[in-house]
Amino acid sequence: MIIGICGGTGSGKTTVANRILESVSKGEVVFLQQDSYYRNLDQLPLDIRNVVNFDHPGAIDNDLLVEHLRALKAGGAVEIPLYDFKTHSRRAETLHVEPQPIIIIEGILIFAEQRLLDEMDIKVYVDTPDDIRFIRRLRRDVAERGRTVDSVIDQYLSTVRPMHTQFVEPSKRCADVIIPEGGHNLVSISLISGRIRERLADARRTRAEGKAVGVGLRVEQGG
Repeated sequence: MIIGICGGTGSGKTTVANRILESVSKGEVVFLQQDSYYRNLDQLPLDIRNVVNFDHPGAIDNDLLVEHLRALKAGGAVEIPLYDFKTHSRRAETLHVEPQPIIIIEGILIFAEQRLLDEMDIKVYVDTPDDIRFIRRLRRDVAERGRTVDSVIDQYLSTVRPMHTQFVEPSKRCADVIIPEGGHNLVSISLISGRIRERLADARRTRAEGKAVGVGLRVEQGG
């Protein structure tokens, strides 16, 4: 099962994903964040990197993200990039991830890429008021990404807000489930978590039956 969680910047996507992860077995779930797949800009001067439109689909290496998603779905392991938001570049090391029965993919632009949509079994949109989203982004970028208040405001007005209007908000129509209030909507999260637990239980039964058949064949061949 592949679950896509989309929504505007600061909407609470990661909180929703983490609450779902807390309610199921984390060892059976892969969590992919689209932010890890920003294009590597280490060849550009830092002042140029700082003005790149990171809220446009072209800023994402969707070819690599789709490749990794399909590889995990097929049972293969992947090496996820580790992105440094202070330098807008990828680190030398990567994160090794093994395939699991459940894949959660989260990002502001995942519904803007048809190849990703085609792979998803459940599409969730986290719908949060614009003012709340902006405040959350402001706090995050200043505290975690070394930005100034003025730079965050300038970026929000020049690229974040118009890209949200052009790409993110329209993608809401692709959602199977819309969650208002983000991670605070415990009812919606509980329903999604319940569906995931059902799928995990099915996967466990399938594995157990497969092992039982394998044991039976070995016994029969040995006899």
